[in-house]
Amino acid sequence: MESFLNPDGIQIIGTQRSGSNLLRVILDQSDQIASPHPPHILVTFVPLLDLYGFLTEEKYKLLINDVVNYVRANPVPWDGVELNEDWIFENSKTYSLFEINRLIYETAARAKKAKYWCCKSMANVHYAADLEKRSPNLKYIYLYRDGRDVALSFKKAIVGEKHIYHLAKQWFKDQSACIELSKRISKDRFFSLNYEELITKPAEVIQNLCRFLGIDYSEKMLDFHNSKESQATANAGEMWENLAKPIIKDNTGKFRKELSIEEINIFECINHQTLTELGYVLDRPENKDKLISVEEIEEYNLENNLLKKRILLNARQSDLDNRGPQLEILKKIKSQHLAAKV
Repeated sequence: MESFLNPDGIQIIGTQRSGSNLLRVILDQSDQIASPHPPHILVTFVPLLDLYGFLTEEKYKLLINDVVNYVRANPVPWDGVELNEDWIFENSKTYSLFEINRLIYETAARAKKAKYWCCKSMANVHYAADLEKRSPNLKYIYLYRDGRDVALSFKKAIVGEKHIYHLAKQWFKDQSACIELSKRISKDRFFSLNYEELITKPAEVIQNLCRFLGIDYSEKMLDFHNSKESQATANAGEMWENLAKPIIKDNTGKFRKELSIEEINIFECINHQTLTELGYVLDRPENKDKLISVEEIEEYNLENNLLKKRILLNARQSDLDNRGPQLEILKKIKSQHLAAKV
């Protein structure tokens, strides 16, 4: 049987804003990997599963239709991929959102006749137990970056938390899950990749990754910025516009110029152990002894909510418009289920 008819999966894990889209488009340049822009199927629909209740055949088909429509409305279209709701239903081994996720990505691999599909929904690390049940050959790429630079990047992005306290807590949660998973998965299925190494010696890092995946390295993988996929992603949102450029090799340590001392202190207070474990040097080692009070956290919560509203008010209209269709689908799903309960 041709390998593309039974493709294996690659799951990139970690925290968003760690260079995952860069890695995704590099991998997508390989003829052996289909790595479309992620609609974040699991993160979006797991919290909605209670609306569907027990998945009978009828409700499972409804869930398939909703997820497929959501993927079709992705800000970056899946070029050349025709999703078929009937095929997904007929090939589901169980009635499960995780089956839908797997079969949608397998469709992308089949369309490209690729050996692998690749999902870069990094928060899927929190669903690793369920992923393992359905994709026992799944390979993980743990992409990590200095969390202080990740937090700085998130502060400017249209998505995610905005206060440094919440960004620090999210990074801690994600990295802890990845590190814990690395202890349970055999080395032939788990690859750790450091963002700072990726941007300073990309050919060496990607060649190592290709050996891990058992695929050929191609120089065109580092020519990603001229690809149709990179151009489409860069045009779909301000936070992805660097994908249309070659790798920015000095894109590290910006937090020292753009985060305040207090922000760095808060981040290092929460993450001193994880930063050190991953090889990053603390700016102020004494931060490991810093305490954050309940009153301070309440204040951070209020500031976070205000910052999230402010970033949307100042966002580029085209970025908001690109996200509109998916938000409308989610709004419709929730209203239909609420109406059914009345």
